[in-house]
Amino acid sequence: MKKTSIFFVRKHKKKNRSLIILYIAGIFLAISGALPAYINSSLIENVVSVRSVGLFFSLANIATFFAMLFFPRAIRRFGNLFSAQIMMLINFVSLVLMVLSPLSLWLFIFFISMWVSSNLIWVNMDIFVESFTKNTNTGKTRATYFTFMNLGWIISPFLASCLVISDDYYNLVYWASALALLFFYIIIISNKKRVNKKVSFDRLKVLETVSIFWKNLSLRGIYFVSFFLNLFFNSAVVFIPIYLHTNLGFEWGTLGIMFSIMLLPFLFIEIPAGIIADKYLGEKEMMFIGLLIIMTSLLLFFFVKSTNPFVWGSILFFSRLGAALIESMRESSFFKIINAKHVSQINFLRTSYPLGYLVGSGLGALILSFYPVQYSFLFLAVLFLFSFYFVYIIKDSK
Repeated sequence: MKKTSIFFVRKHKKKNRSLIILYIAGIFLAISGALPAYINSSLIENVVSVRSVGLFFSLANIATFFAMLFFPRAIRRFGNLFSAQIMMLINFVSLVLMVLSPLSLWLFIFFISMWVSSNLIWVNMDIFVESFTKNTNTGKTRATYFTFMNLGWIISPFLASCLVISDDYYNLVYWASALALLFFYIIIISNKKRVNKKVSFDRLKVLETVSIFWKNLSLRGIYFVSFFLNLFFNSAVVFIPIYLHTNLGFEWGTLGIMFSIMLLPFLFIEIPAGIIADKYLGEKEMMFIGLLIIMTSLLLFFFVKSTNPFVWGSILFFSRLGAALIESMRESSFFKIINAKHVSQINFLRTSYPLGYLVGSGLGALILSFYPVQYSFLFLAVLFLFSFYFVYIIKDSK
């Protein structure tokens, strides 16, 4: 009995060390992805018209969506670690070549490969983390993981604004992103025996996975709530920077500070929300509140014409309170239903990211053909009314 308990304690400590390593690695991966996130649209705008920026993102997300549908095959065949290494290599090369590419055609190609590979690495990270997660602590574990990851997102906008030398020179941002990815690679590879737990993955086909999501009301609801959240994120990283920088005249130094402050809710809200979801309330109530906050924020984006950074900083901060609640509750509710072996379901949930960005960019491009950029926020606020139905059909865990 004593030997069994000692073995259990050792196994538990090993599991905790593995999660801590993954949490730290997540910071560097987030920095790598977040550094160019608010700069991409402005960089592309230097090469093509504002209306064509949405087309860049739309095509990148089409490629990401289909890549995600078939990515489980690569994970099953080559393993999660090796497939992650391949995506890291593609992402690193794409970031470097985006800096060196002088032509719009090559920029377009490298942007797509950067975008696709970045999204697929996060699927690998989902599997790494979930393989060490107990169902009873899902909310806390996922929230802690996202809090560490969001620490990278909070640091990045201010860092990116410091690296922008002028309004049309963004090279240092992409070099820094590549460097952060290199640190992520070193952490994962040097600890591969601790983080690469052997998992027997499912062998579901794409249509079988879609059928599971459609028949299970909770999975269907979680998927579409995630889709709406990513509609909002698309607007946040594509159209908000353009509107604030180009239309309202905010400098990148000011925007960097504003964007860093606005992301603080992701650092302070998600862990308490995850613990509450595990022990006290279910996820639905907090999802409803989060959606209401985002919809209100989108209306404020449209109606507020102030050029006061404190006013806009407050609105942006308020919007991320809602996003942080939805993000943490999406993770908690989803990973209480599935685990690491369900690679097809994990991967399919993540298709809501490129799908949300695809629809958001497409709608944005369409709206910009007839209206100024701020009208995209109004249309999106109206569209968010439909999101409440999908929270309603989720079965609460409490």
